[in-house]
Amino acid sequence: MNTTTSPAAVVLLSGGLDSMVSAALASKQGFNVFALTIDYGQRHVRELQSARAIAKQLGLAKHSEIALDLRSFGGSALTDDIEVPKGGVGDDIPVTYVPARNLVFLALTTAFAEASGANDIFIGVNALDYSGYPDCRPEFIASFAETARLGTKSGVEGAPFTIHAPLQHMTKADIAREAHRLGLDPAWSWSCYDPTPDGLACGECDSCRLRKKGFDEAGLVDGTVYGNNGQTAHSAIGAIHRET
Repeated sequence: MNTTTSPAAVVLLSGGLDSMVSAALASKQGFNVFALTIDYGQRHVRELQSARAIAKQLGLAKHSEIALDLRSFGGSALTDDIEVPKGGVGDDIPVTYVPARNLVFLALTTAFAEASGANDIFIGVNALDYSGYPDCRPEFIASFAETARLGTKSGVEGAPFTIHAPLQHMTKADIAREAHRLGLDPAWSWSCYDPTPDGLACGECDSCRLRKKGFDEAGLVDGTVYGNNGQTAHSAIGAIHRET
């Protein structure tokens, strides 16, 4: 790709499967991809390590990380001393919901995009096989795009941001198939909310269950090694849990 002439796009890169596929799709569409990863004080750092690995493997033009410690607010099993549920995906909004996370993240991503001269933003939200988070819904994404148009210099000067959510209406099986089609190694990404002390995915949290279900339904090999099956991790990176 000729990065001097390609339009720029910013991808919110968490290190998870969905954000990895979104970044690859943005690159495939011809964008010069700038990735933004937000260290929000989540209970482990494994997904941050995965985001760095994904950016390197995909050869993205730029990868920026910023720190925003949402532990100051708490209110979530990912940012507070609250047990991560392991009983299966339910119908209610789970305690792993981080208050207004995607609202905050998209605001930061929009600021990064405007400063970078990019008018396209990619986010890997999904409204089908997900854990019931309200900030993953299509109506939220559409509403935020209008807010960004009204609240930015680019927007009021006639160059509004386009918020791309390419996985919005995919199942996890669809996303697994898309990763395979794009030639991505799923092991680059990380989904688990509560890794084991020895660096394995727990296999029991909502995110692990949805991921396993997706790859099983797609008939594809994931590469994630789960701590409850007695195997040895082949891709665990460093210390997993954040120091508190």
